[in-house]
Amino acid sequence: MHDFNGGILPSGLFWTFDAGKGSVDFRSDSRRAVLRVKNLPVIDSFQVLGPNDTPALVDFRAEWEATGPAVPRGSGDSVPPTDAAAFLGNIAPAVSTLSCSGEEFGFAFRSNPGASTAPLGWAQIGTERNGSFL
Repeated sequence: MHDFNGGILPSGLFWTFDAGKGSVDFRSDSRRAVLRVKNLPVIDSFQVLGPNDTPALVDFRAEWEATGPAVPRGSGDSVPPTDAAAFLGNIAPAVSTLSCSGEEFGFAFRSNPGASTAPLGWAQIGTERNGSFL
């Protein structure tokens, strides 16, 4: 078993990383977005939060494409700021696809080329604003 992850940040967050500028291509019509990451340094701990850490590199491409109309969501500032609905957005159902590969000393993997054309569960795409942006 392999667990390629970004490590645990001092804040306690894990499985997060800075993709860097230029990694995300988001169309202005909010109907399509692509995230591309190349040679991202991660750790392979061989099990979730396991004791052994081996440096590794991963590449991936994730794409979201709207499949229906965007609908308004959220309640904005008409609810308390701690309410889960304290945002405004226009969200559309979408299809997501992913291709990925990775390598570390003595091990490498690559997703099946055909696998990226099938929907992965469900996805949504859109825009939202929250907090001080309301």
